[in-house]
Amino acid sequence: MADRTVKLSIFRGDPGGGDMVTYEVPTQEGMVVLDAVLWVQSHRAPDLAVRWNCKAAKCGSCSAEIDGFPRLMCKSPIDEYGDEISVRPMHTFPLIRDLVTDVSWNYEVNKRIQPFTPSEADLADPQPWRMQQEDVDRVIEFRKCIECFLCQDVCHVLRSHGQKDAFFGPRFMIRIASLEMHPKDAADRRPLLRGEAGVGMCNITKCCTEVCPEHIHITDNGIIPMKERMADLYFDPLRFVAGKLMRGRE
Repeated sequence: MADRTVKLSIFRGDPGGGDMVTYEVPTQEGMVVLDAVLWVQSHRAPDLAVRWNCKAAKCGSCSAEIDGFPRLMCKSPIDEYGDEISVRPMHTFPLIRDLVTDVSWNYEVNKRIQPFTPSEADLADPQPWRMQQEDVDRVIEFRKCIECFLCQDVCHVLRSHGQKDAFFGPRFMIRIASLEMHPKDAADRRPLLRGEAGVGMCNITKCCTEVCPEHIHITDNGIIPMKERMADLYFDPLRFVAGKLMRGRE
């Protein structure tokens, strides 16, 4: 027996246009928003396009905006909402159809980040690499990312200003951080951070941290340290003076 009925308003449309369509959905205890959307797909609208996979909040596929807030549909209990719920696709990315968006831009950005690059000495060392536990703890947080791209969706630089050509977004700030903070990585990505990655575009609103389903401290542990590393190289006045003195001697 259904516990109650909710009015589920789902965006239906494509790049040419669309509108919200409301469906009456019977609910049961323990039901999440994804269950309700799939009920609509099974009983009322078989052509409804929705992306999902694991239903365990680990694949990152079912990202959407529920009552205007970016969340995973499979991690959003119906009981947290009222009798009327709206579900829209992520705003930041191009719409394909209904609740499905084209997030391929993110994978193109990922290709522009230099991968893990150990030093020649480490590559030549036949012994297993040794790392301090604190170094492991520092980078492992960022590797919890499931690439749901909710942080990208809520980021005002990408969402409100559309500056995908100037800023990689929070997801890739923590990808760079996971490499830069790795004790066995020898590459220097600070020029990338200052340049096309655009870490300076972030003004630390922490909205990305707020929506992260893995509770990664994106801003405090990732973006701010990357800003500091970039600033130390390019904007430290003592480094600037020392550089001028060195060039003067040459």
